Amino acid sequence: MTEKKRQQYIRFDWAMKRLLRNKADFGVLEGLLTTLLNEKITIRRLLESESNQDEEYDKYNRVDMLAEDSKGELILIEVQNNNEYAYFQRMLFGTSKLVTEYINRGDGYGKVRKVYSVNIVYFSLGSGKDYVYHGKTEFRGIHNGDILELTPFQRQTFKVDAVSQLYPEYYILKVNDFNQVAKSPLEEWIYYLNTGELPDGATAPGLDKVRERLMLDRMTKDELRAYYRHLDNIVILKDNIFTERAEGRAEGRAEGLAEGRAEGRAEGRKEGHAEGRKEGIAEGERNKNIEHAAKMKELGLPTETISKVTGLPAEEIEHL
Repeated sequence: MTEKKRQQYIRFDWAMKRLLRNKADFGVLEGLLTTLLNEKITIRRLLESESNQDEEYDKYNRVDMLAEDSKGELILIEVQNNNEYAYFQRMLFGTSKLVTEYINRGDGYGKVRKVYSVNIVYFSLGSGKDYVYHGKTEFRGIHNGDILELTPFQRQTFKVDAVSQLYPEYYILKVNDFNQVAKSPLEEWIYYLNTGELPDGATAPGLDKVRERLMLDRMTKDELRAYYRHLDNIVILKDNIFTERAEGRAEGRAEGLAEGRAEGRAEGRKEGHAEGRKEGIAEGERNKNIEHAAKMKELGLPTETISKVTGLPAEEIEHL
């Protein structure tokens, strides 16, 4: 009996770039965000983001989408395929930019909007054992270790329970690090982001919309050609990264050996230079002593006195 062929689905970054910008498809994003943030998310609209870039590199390296939910909070979703060592700072820049851009001039600070930064990364970011990380801002006492809380008036005014809820929050999904059986709704989503397939019996919010809207066989021939070019570019990108790392390690070893040899030669030269310098200084001092001895001899000082002052032997002084 032949095994049933698994249905293939469109990669999430491609879907974000080409498909999920229609209001009819918001359910896919809403499902991911609801699962990740553990609260019901309804997207009101999509806002302007960096995703309108047309550079070929950006087409397959990264894509982002900015959404506004029903509470007016901003959610920046970004997919990054290429390794970026300063990605943490990039996350900070992105949220900071949103905070300043989406406040009207003259508004008080109470109008600063909540920002969520959701980062789906296909490279090894930082050093950690988990595949989903959450970051938020808390103020902790340096003496007692207590967390600074809001006053009752602030809770009522801002409609939040904790200071951290006023600040940007960050989520990092390290997709390539997931290699487990999907047992929870979030793991079902990570499995899809990692493999492009849905685990059997997946029930996480939004994955039903993936089944409905993101099947590969729903694409036209032109869309399929463009999509496969995108996948080829991803493979090339990953291969380039792997090759660069391997070459970097090989070059590093070669440079290390060369530097070791060079350092050995340099050390030898350094020691020789030091020894030569000592000899040069000694020779210079001797020449000065000879000059002084000659002058003292002209003045009629006894040879024994000149020898004591200059350190020169009496026989040598006699021949000056």
